[in-house]
Amino acid sequence: MTDANTARVRATLHGYPRQGPDRELKKAVEGYWSGRATEDELLCTAAALRAAARQELRDAGIDEIPTGDFSLYDHVLDTAWAVGAVPARHRAAGLGELDTYFAMARGTSEVPPLEMTKWFDTNYHYLVPELSQDTVFTADSRKQTGEFIEAREEGHTARPVLLGPVSFLMLSKPGPDADAGFEPLTLLDRLLPVYASLLADLAEAGAGWVQLDEPVLVQDQPGSVLGATARAYRDLCAVPGRPKLLVASYFDALGEALPVLVGSPVEGLALDFTGPAAANLAALAANGGLPGRRLVAGVVDGRNIWATDLEKALGTLATLLGLAERVDPAPSCSLLHVPLDAAAERHLDPQVTRWLSFARQKTAEISVLARALDEGREAVAPQFAAARAALASREGSALTKDPAVRARSAAVTDADTRRPQPYERRTAAQRARLALPPLPTTTIGSFPQTAELRAARAGLRSGRLSEDGYRERIAQEIRDVIGFQEKAGLDVLVHGEPERNDMVQYFAEQLDGFLATRHGWVQSYGTRYVRPPVLAGDVSRPAPMTVDWIRYAQSLTERPVKGMLTGPVTMLAWSFVRDDQPLAETARQVALALRDEIADLEAAGTSVIQVDEPALRELLPLRRAARPGYLEWATEAFRLTTAGVRADTQVHTHMCYAEFGEILSGIEELDADVISLEAARSRMGIAGELAEAGYPREVGPGVYDIHSPRVPSTGEIADLLRQALAAVPAERLWVNPDCGLKTRSPEEVAAALEHMTAAARQVRGTLTG
Repeated sequence: MTDANTARVRATLHGYPRQGPDRELKKAVEGYWSGRATEDELLCTAAALRAAARQELRDAGIDEIPTGDFSLYDHVLDTAWAVGAVPARHRAAGLGELDTYFAMARGTSEVPPLEMTKWFDTNYHYLVPELSQDTVFTADSRKQTGEFIEAREEGHTARPVLLGPVSFLMLSKPGPDADAGFEPLTLLDRLLPVYASLLADLAEAGAGWVQLDEPVLVQDQPGSVLGATARAYRDLCAVPGRPKLLVASYFDALGEALPVLVGSPVEGLALDFTGPAAANLAALAANGGLPGRRLVAGVVDGRNIWATDLEKALGTLATLLGLAERVDPAPSCSLLHVPLDAAAERHLDPQVTRWLSFARQKTAEISVLARALDEGREAVAPQFAAARAALASREGSALTKDPAVRARSAAVTDADTRRPQPYERRTAAQRARLALPPLPTTTIGSFPQTAELRAARAGLRSGRLSEDGYRERIAQEIRDVIGFQEKAGLDVLVHGEPERNDMVQYFAEQLDGFLATRHGWVQSYGTRYVRPPVLAGDVSRPAPMTVDWIRYAQSLTERPVKGMLTGPVTMLAWSFVRDDQPLAETARQVALALRDEIADLEAAGTSVIQVDEPALRELLPLRRAARPGYLEWATEAFRLTTAGVRADTQVHTHMCYAEFGEILSGIEELDADVISLEAARSRMGIAGELAEAGYPREVGPGVYDIHSPRVPSTGEIADLLRQALAAVPAERLWVNPDCGLKTRSPEEVAAALEHMTAAARQVRGTLTG
């Protein structure tokens, strides 16, 4: 095993995809949850996946391998466990350690889970730790030391990776027992000795370096946070016998936090130099660089899937060589955010495949850059030539440009992005057309994907089931879903989306300009994995995408059935988007395609059309200065999608699992008639925020947390509705779950929706006397 300081240049990473080549981790964890696998079997599968990933990285030329980045569910949850931040309700549940860990993530039939929200501006979700003035931290280094020892015993040079103390506290929230006004950062002095203990244990295990991630420092932070950061690393660097510390940031430039870290005693920094974080280069030079210290330089984009411009990356590294004692190339962040292997996408045009770089390709790029720095560029001349050819192929390809699409986009006017009637006139027309009761009930869109449906989809792929047979299965699912909703007493129905594999991929497969992968799985949260499409060219809609099934569903009932679309911002956020034109232009193209779909839905008689934008908050720039420009084009794209409808057609939108307070002005600018939002885990917090901001339109704060197997009682839902009514008047309040129901079982959904409609009737009765 070689120390990271004995070579001039070392290829390294922040983290690697966890799931395995065939999502083995997902299957093992869900097998454990269902009782099909034991705890030992789950842990053995996890250990085998870690070992295979380490060997793969070593074989790919990665010299220093991260450990501790692997997780059975979420790395922030792992950090909470490592510092003893386990809520009392989970400790008191009487479960074993592993089941307590999963109860924090998913809840139980009796105990609600931790809140879940987006990880910065990515599509990954983390569990939000709960802290209070009474929190007592205790160190548990078993996971970190155990995974480091695994790597050490295999002969790897390894570097443990752990969420840093400042970011851990800043990403936490006050627990239910916290005093009013409590701020988690006030616990820093209580937390630092626990981190010191973790570092001491890792040093004893043989770790020479430990990476502490502080991503919150790329956001605008007040002086109190910067001062806490300086104090934290002053104190941790004073720990006797500790490993060397590498403090990492990613996703944006450090800004005012950079001089704080440069001025700290840590032995190294890991900085992002891609996208907006490229500003770190000039700032680092202006702050005197890192003389005598280590710089891990993120020059390969860890979040997108386009092949790296190796010439540009090498130029950045060459400049950085003059700013630190040693410079090691790396991706900009953990490769958790990209799929595993582009070579597996054999169905794609080979011309397109060469444009792509997934995790395995990015590790190869990092290895090539390390060799170029260490041995000279001539040592990797063939790889540089192949990279240049791939970039030239993409730039010159007709697949990326459609003159008709560009002309239509250029012709858009401001009038195209505004509904001609004000909200007050629209809502009167909609109420007359829909004739809904107070507190109308609905769901967000998807229903559980039944075993019969999954079997039909597999049969269609294998050829065992004909297209006609598959369509009949879809039709039967829709009949079942409509029948259940009518029986349960829902007011505005959905068709359940049985024909859709994913809310983005389904549309991407029918829109020109998008490419669909078959193996490009990326973790969204826990065992939920998605396959983001690749948006490679100009976007248009060759034919209607949803109209036939919505028309069929509406034919089965007198109640309104929502048309269901995914909005332009979410289509971008949950895809790997082209990086050769502004996001605003790409969003406008997607909006125009969706506008055509809405026109066809309306012509087919659809009276309620929902355009989901769960990712509106997700793409919000991390720095406040960039947010107004983003919200301007993002909300314009939504309005361009929806502004062509009649006054009596009700436009809904939906958002989930994010902190919405920072985009309240953007939510209003969408000009949707109804918005539904996640609110169950936060106990209706968003309803109060909207009321405080003076939001004037109809709102459906979620009353059922669909990411937990726990089914809320009628009384619990009624209590949530009463809380919502304290902020939102009854004539503007809707009743709905937090999100789509795809991931829940049919039995859970049936019980939860029956409780939800019963609660709505109960509370409605108090309004009408």
